[in-house]
Amino acid sequence: MTSFEKIEIKDFTPDSFGLKNKWMLVTASKPDGTVNTMTASWGGYGVMWNKEVVFVVIRPQRYTREFVESTESFSLTFFDKKYLKDLSYLGKVSGRDEDKISKAGLNIAFDKHIPYFMEAETAIFAKKLFVQRIQEDAFLEKDIIERWYPEKDFHYLYIAEVTNILKRK
Repeated sequence: MTSFEKIEIKDFTPDSFGLKNKWMLVTASKPDGTVNTMTASWGGYGVMWNKEVVFVVIRPQRYTREFVESTESFSLTFFDKKYLKDLSYLGKVSGRDEDKISKAGLNIAFDKHIPYFMEAETAIFAKKLFVQRIQEDAFLEKDIIERWYPEKDFHYLYIAEVTNILKRK
């Protein structure tokens, strides 16, 4: 069994721009205990409303959004590059269609009822503070819409307070 240690939020210094090409899993559970996850690479860390926060975006059609919407908190997990194939699979297959977490061979653990993965290098736990759908008329550079939103499926932006961080020992 993999063991983790708690990292003080003030001591966590991620290289946000270095994470540009590194994927993460956004994971949440519904009140009935079912868990779903999705692979993501867009987001960030920062300070908002005097709180340490993460920024995460989720497209409306993603099954994981139902899970994030149904709960107060979710996790972001980061992995060693040897899990790249699993993360790619988890990003392509929907949990609506199969038990993709089991098929990827990942093991779910919980911290205060928030799911994360035992194979992760780092797990960040976050409590939702804000959610809003990105609006087409808010874009100043219209070519972003053409490139990233040809279907007009604008992301939901979540701002969530970091409540705990676990790092592999």
